[in-house]
Amino acid sequence: MVGYDPGNREAALSSHEVALAGSAAGMVTRALVSPFDVIKIRFQLQIEGLSSERREGRYWGLFQASRRIHTEEGLSAFWKGHLPAQLLSVCFGAVQFASFECMTEVVHKMTPYDSQTAGVHFVCGGLAACSATVVCQPLDTLRTRFAAQGEPKVYRNLRHAVSTMCRAEGVLTFYRGLSPTLVAVFPYAGLQFFFYKVFKNFLDPQPKTGNSGGNLRSLICGSGAGMISKTMTYPFDLFKKRLQVGGFEEARVHFGQVRSYRSMADCMVQIAKEEGVRGFFKGLSPSLVKAALSTGLTFFWYEFFLNTMRDLKQRQRANGLTKDAKER
Repeated sequence: MVGYDPGNREAALSSHEVALAGSAAGMVTRALVSPFDVIKIRFQLQIEGLSSERREGRYWGLFQASRRIHTEEGLSAFWKGHLPAQLLSVCFGAVQFASFECMTEVVHKMTPYDSQTAGVHFVCGGLAACSATVVCQPLDTLRTRFAAQGEPKVYRNLRHAVSTMCRAEGVLTFYRGLSPTLVAVFPYAGLQFFFYKVFKNFLDPQPKTGNSGGNLRSLICGSGAGMISKTMTYPFDLFKKRLQVGGFEEARVHFGQVRSYRSMADCMVQIAKEEGVRGFFKGLSPSLVKAALSTGLTFFWYEFFLNTMRDLKQRQRANGLTKDAKER
């Protein structure tokens, strides 16, 4: 069960165990959804239109982009930036879920609100994601740079990317796009947790205490929650990606037109003028596929690992009690 469960105190997990479950869920999910993330980022950074009827840019459709990337850059291109992306997923999953479980416990114990209500999950989920974002933003910027570069590569490896960016752009460059990220991540993550709880309550109004996840229901509820929350907050994700590749224009030239943005407001105005309202939703199709898979798999694996650790603790406790009884 996601969130503090007052009815399952005997098998309650420590914050370290929760962080481990969140990290493991993020790691497994990232490996599976990386290709969709690479395609989404390529779409988001393309200035030209994405219409298949007016083929102005390098990419104009999900399948066309997949074929072109595979032909020009090879299969490994779909996992470009996978190392920083994995570090991001492991770190983000650990901080987000540990913070979420801690916050829901505090809310349940120190306020009149129930920790298992959808409203509490919205607020705690949003705050937990904000804390994880601040911690992990440098890894997200590195992931975006690696996924955005083509051939020849500007950055040879993670160490080269960090040293080059620090030297050429300064340390603050790792926090490019932080403001639109924080603006977007609170409602995005909050809505994920909110709709996940709503869907779980709808499909299973009376779940068994402490053992309601790691199954098909978790996958379905997470997928639905991910698609709804992503659609509602998508433009901010696009602004973040455009800002994160600022100062990285030389690697983007052969992909098409490039633009520089002074701030989030400037980014919004330029996109609206040049690309229209549809420009705010470039890359939405692969992003929705990725959001459905990513959120669904994250909740699936998170609850799976939580239940596995709880079962182990209960077995150890039962074995200990049996041993004590025999010694007596």
